[in-house]
Amino acid sequence: MTGEADAVSDYQDGSYDATGWYGSLPSHHDVTLTLRDDAVTEVQITTPADDPVSLEYQQRFAAALPGEIIGRDIDTLQIDRLAGASGCSEGFMDALAKIKNAAQS
Repeated sequence: MTGEADAVSDYQDGSYDATGWYGSLPSHHDVTLTLRDDAVTEVQITTPADDPVSLEYQQRFAAALPGEIIGRDIDTLQIDRLAGASGCSEGFMDALAKIKNAAQS
């Protein structure tokens, strides 16, 4: 044994898409997340809301999210409220669960 830990990824590297649903309307986000060695390297969120108030929350959430998750291990992500948008967080976490399932090695 060399003393070096084997680096085993739990998730396959790549780009993954999922839709996360939330709220009573219901509302959703389309999330694209890129993984490398279990870390988030890129995230994009499409904000499809028609309602101006919902759209504002979604846009603020989408702008703030990369700074919170880029470089972090996917298993450490827990977004409860970001940029004043708790519902958007629920939608992201729904999409994240789907992405984690799809990326399992």
